[in-house]
Amino acid sequence: QVQLVESGGGLVQAGGSLRLSCAASGRTFTSSAMAWFRQAPGKEREFVAGIDWSAGNTYYANSVKGRFTISRDNAKNTVYLQMNSLKPDDTAVYYCAAGLRGYGLKYAPRGYDYWGQGTQVTVSS
Repeated sequence: QVQLVESGGGLVQAGGSLRLSCAASGRTFTSSAMAWFRQAPGKEREFVAGIDWSAGNTYYANSVKGRFTISRDNAKNTVYLQMNSLKPDDTAVYYCAAGLRGYGLKYAPRGYDYWGQGTQVTVSS
């Protein structure tokens, strides 16, 4: 079993920045990719950003491209999400995901086996 623990959420004004962290632990961590998703009240969980664990290739939702950056530290089994120029529309619970079931599913919540507990990000206008 793999455990994912997120941290770094909080309240920030529009235009501000936050950095989220997700530390993976448990049995030997071999996920081919990790990702961040978010879910706002009354909305479905949506893909935000992902990273291929070995090659480091990154991919983003159009809504965050140019503002958010995903990165990883292989030695620490940790993935980060640097969020800049935050907008009120970015307000959501952010979830870390791992255990990609197939590369074609990398943008879908059903494509991942493991999830963190979520961390709240609130952006005030």
